[in-house]
Amino acid sequence: MTFEDLEGWQQARQLTKHIYSVTRADGIVRDFGLCSQIQRAGVSAMSNLAEGFERHHVQEKLQFYNVAHASTAEVRSLTYVIEDNYPKLALEAVELRKKAMGTGQLVGGLIRSTESRKSRVTGFLASLLHLLSPV
Repeated sequence: MTFEDLEGWQQARQLTKHIYSVTRADGIVRDFGLCSQIQRAGVSAMSNLAEGFERHHVQEKLQFYNVAHASTAEVRSLTYVIEDNYPKLALEAVELRKKAMGTGQLVGGLIRSTESRKSRVTGFLASLLHLLSPV
């Protein structure tokens, strides 16, 4: 399995593609700060999922997955700026927000799954140490 196989990464990729499409629209394209910020947040979600997946230490994985999760929240927040300031893009902003919410939910599931595996491994190692320790 590769990071490209992660449903969360695939959704983050689609979210980022949609972000780039929206930020090329007339009017908003000249809002360099907003366009740059929301594009970077989308790319951050994708990139941090990929980097976290490739990490070997569980704590590092979780750190990158948490950054990816936070980046989806940043995208959601920035869609309100688009909706409030670019009425012609309000429906696109709502769609972006839905995609960001769905992506964030997938990343949240990945975080919970990784934490669960970490707990099982920690419990197993504690049991093993207990069995191996002299009485």
